[in-house]
Amino acid sequence: MALRRGRRIGVDVGLARVGVASCDPDGVLATPVATLTRDLEGADDIDALVRLVGEQEAIEVVVGLPLSLSGGEGAAATAVRDYARVLGGRLGAVPVRLVDERLTTVDAHRDLRASGVSGRAQRAVVDQAAAVLILQGALDLERSSGNPPGELVPMKRRKPRTKDGR
Repeated sequence: MALRRGRRIGVDVGLARVGVASCDPDGVLATPVATLTRDLEGADDIDALVRLVGEQEAIEVVVGLPLSLSGGEGAAATAVRDYARVLGGRLGAVPVRLVDERLTTVDAHRDLRASGVSGRAQRAVVDQAAAVLILQGALDLERSSGNPPGELVPMKRRKPRTKDGR
């Protein structure tokens, strides 16, 4: 089954950091890109993601949705959905998709430990490693199913202003 051509950006949203990964134009291999510091007040992390999507000429952004082991959604999933909606509103025509990311951070820690990265050094790269796992999983799922992965985030439409500016 053929994949859609074009780079994609993978995102792992955490409370303190945002891990970012991208793939090659053929959608074969996800690689780490950056770890952004979360900016809950000014959204500098979202600004940086918007710039990265433009620089990479990405066709899509894949955001990991932290579901519980039973598949339910808690506060973390709600926060990620909100983040994805804001990001989607800023990106305009570039779609944002949510994909199940259960255990990716756990897997990223395990993989880093297995490759000899110390606990303290893991903190700096674990979010990127989790973003790689999220994106690679999405690429593999699309390749096997022939369909774009996950759930499309609805674009947030801005309300038109009235004459009095509200």
